[in-house]
Amino acid sequence: MLKMAIITGFLSQTKDRFHQYNNPLTLEEKFAVMETINGYNGVEIVYPYEVNDVTETVNLLEKYNLSVAAVNVNVKAEPEFKNGGLTSTDPEIRAMAVQFIKDAKDFAASIGGDKVTCCPLGDGYEFSFQYDYAASWKNLVETFGEAGAYRQDIPLFIEYKPSETRGRCFIDTASKTLCLLNDIKVPSMGVTLDFGHSMYGNENPAEAVSLIEASPYSYYIHINDNDGKWDWDYFCGTRHFLEYVEFLYYLKKYNYSDFLTSDTSPTRWDIKGTFEANSRITFKIWNLLEKIDTGKLEKLMNAGDYLKTWQFIEENIFALKA
Repeated sequence: MLKMAIITGFLSQTKDRFHQYNNPLTLEEKFAVMETINGYNGVEIVYPYEVNDVTETVNLLEKYNLSVAAVNVNVKAEPEFKNGGLTSTDPEIRAMAVQFIKDAKDFAASIGGDKVTCCPLGDGYEFSFQYDYAASWKNLVETFGEAGAYRQDIPLFIEYKPSETRGRCFIDTASKTLCLLNDIKVPSMGVTLDFGHSMYGNENPAEAVSLIEASPYSYYIHINDNDGKWDWDYFCGTRHFLEYVEFLYYLKKYNYSDFLTSDTSPTRWDIKGTFEANSRITFKIWNLLEKIDTGKLEKLMNAGDYLKTWQFIEENIFALKA
């Protein structure tokens, strides 16, 4: 059964360089909005800025009958992390970043969560000769390794992104994330794969899923879309429809059973309508993949004549029939 969640920060006020969108809401008000949105029963919540009180969070989760898809730990917003947290040249700052993740794991365990996800956006660079790359990688292995080894009952998932807040993030691709996990050697760790990060990072998200599936590590999914140039967090299927179908095809093929979490920013569009667009198109595609002859599709793919595969796509996915 398909499970869907929302990163709850997107239910409240967001902003870009020029504008603010929507109104600021309390945690309970965000959860109340969740009740009005069709297709969702999970939340990804941000620690420590959005949530930090165990009793309040547990009570609100129970009140609104919501499951915890993940606790997202923020290691970029503190002033100490402006030049990187996990890769800082200052060992005290690195230790602070690790403690943030450990605290997030404790918090997740206390509220009934089963994972922590971390996107190390402050860890990267802008210019040549700005960082010692080998030393930065060593720091990533040590810091993420220490955080991942702590409380392995709450796995740590690393979310990669090509850029932001740094001009280039150190962990920017699925393959580099897997290299990092292979160096760390903590089996309970995993990868958070964001469709939009993969797309604007010049990956194929479906191929990235297959790459991680072939590894010893688990994965957790964020869904959205963009123009392939920047992480606009559009709603799903608006710019890369067929790629999104293929992405879901492989998730279904590999029996993915965790949450599909909407990492989508409503900005100019109605909040409820935006997230319902995500759930609506995702459920429709998922149900379509149950109805079409995927065995035939696989045979066509293996046969190597893409014109015949494309005709199958025309007729069965686009429903374009004579």
